[in-house]
Amino acid sequence: MTEATTSARELTVGVGAGGLATADMVLNIGPQHPATHGVLRLRIVVDGERIVSAEPIIGYMHRGAEKLFEVRDYRQIIVLANRHDWLSAFANELGVVLAVEDMLGMEVPQRAVWARTLLAELNRVLNHLMFLGSYPLELGAITPVFYAFREREELQAVMEEASGGRMHYMFNRVGGLKEDLPAGWLGRVTEAVAAVRRRLPDLERLLVGNEILEARTRGVGVLSRDLALGHGVSGPIARASGVDVDLRRDTPYLGYGELFGPGGPGRVVTLEAGDCLARLEVLLEQTRVSLDLADACVDRLAGLPQGPINVKLPKVLKVPEGQIYCATENPLGFNGYYLVSRGDKTPWRLKLRSASFNNVSVLAEMLPGQLIADMVAILGSMFFVVGDIDK
Repeated sequence: MTEATTSARELTVGVGAGGLATADMVLNIGPQHPATHGVLRLRIVVDGERIVSAEPIIGYMHRGAEKLFEVRDYRQIIVLANRHDWLSAFANELGVVLAVEDMLGMEVPQRAVWARTLLAELNRVLNHLMFLGSYPLELGAITPVFYAFREREELQAVMEEASGGRMHYMFNRVGGLKEDLPAGWLGRVTEAVAAVRRRLPDLERLLVGNEILEARTRGVGVLSRDLALGHGVSGPIARASGVDVDLRRDTPYLGYGELFGPGGPGRVVTLEAGDCLARLEVLLEQTRVSLDLADACVDRLAGLPQGPINVKLPKVLKVPEGQIYCATENPLGFNGYYLVSRGDKTPWRLKLRSASFNNVSVLAEMLPGQLIADMVAILGSMFFVVGDIDK
């Protein structure tokens, strides 16, 4: 994940213990090769093995997503919106269509509401499994990623069967979904979810209680609750620091009001430690919760009568003049779209509030005082997607 290149220059020279002259050194962690999926550079100042200051630097592959949104109609925006966090493509699409539907005052068919909820939770599991596999890889453990990808393939198969896409689904439409779910698909989802749930302990045994992993993560990179709130950190990272906030429960959308209501399977996973290990454990437990939510959505869909999956739209879709902010609980945290319309077929302004941007900004406060050897463990535990930062 990180490629360290050293540009050393003396900033301050002092006298250390034993009368030895010491000098601070500037290290550039990255930037990685620009042909990768995104580029993050950390400029850190170190004194010996300890980090004195850190500055996250972005902008090497700035996508200009917001300006691209504003010259495309509301159908075309969806194909771009699902790309800033490619691990959460379906969830990214949702924010756009929910904002537009709200401004249109549109009521979406119940089958579309519950199908969207199901697909959003399957997408959440796919996101979390990627990080559950790749984070140990960054600490030197190669085996967990094979287990994580085995489970991802189970769920990718049913996502691909419904939408036709493996990463960029393009399945949401203003008013519902692109098309109806395939015949027998709900049964195949139930089988896939059951298989993942049954085999998840195999992955968990490689992570929880692993002496090496715990030595690298317990008490390392502690993010306090106040610091998380101050920087607008959200999602699993914030909840690992005791921030009990989840938009699915607190400002329900789609079918989450029922799922997180009395008797529903929804629950918000929080821990207090705020270290790298706590962030990993929250992610693991949230994966289980999302599998439970997926099962509940399947049961709800199975009980609904046949009917439309979308609303018929005019050939040219224009959104009434006005403005709205629509936030959803994406796998990595808050994902918000601020939409301003002047009554045209394209938005006058569409501002994106991505989760990874805020979650990475807090590194400037977290890294000082930490050892260089712990830096990769801390970076990996922030569970960010660079395109979601450099949007």
